[in-house]
Amino acid sequence: MKIVILEGSPNKRGSSNMLAERFAKGAKEAGNEVGIIDAAHCHINPCKGCIACGYDGPCVQKDDMEWIKKEILSADMLVFVTPLYYYGMSAQLKILIDRFCAFNGSIQRKHMKSALLAAAWNNDGWTFDALEEHYKTLVRYLNLQDMGIISGRGCGTPFMTQQSEFPEKAYELGRKLL
Repeated sequence: MKIVILEGSPNKRGSSNMLAERFAKGAKEAGNEVGIIDAAHCHINPCKGCIACGYDGPCVQKDDMEWIKKEILSADMLVFVTPLYYYGMSAQLKILIDRFCAFNGSIQRKHMKSALLAAAWNNDGWTFDALEEHYKTLVRYLNLQDMGIISGRGCGTPFMTQQSEFPEKAYELGRKLL
């Protein structure tokens, strides 16, 4: 199975990145092909809503979205990875999701799998609940098969994350994808 991890953390060595690395390690050990798209450091513009692409053609914007779209459509599974802020997931990951929802017809026909990995300093239930609800809406909208959510509550630093059970949970989620 080909897995594409969409990372949205602006911090290259943050808590959510650690969860992604552990997930990827488990998935590779299970025999899967794993690729990572660092959405936070890609050049992705917000959708202009110009409809010049016809929702399935090439976008007129000159950014990284065309190769990202090809990677997404070649995958069997998408893993969304984000630090959790009080307002939700990272902005760059939101923009990427908005852009690939424009060609959701191609994704809906694939019956892809998906998972969500998120980490946050706080332990507030409402922020995680909101993120999980948005993720579940995206899963329904894109006709994805949800394989699980790892919510790193109270993992504000890599040290805190490393001392928690969340990296092992991410690893096990990757391992079970045989």
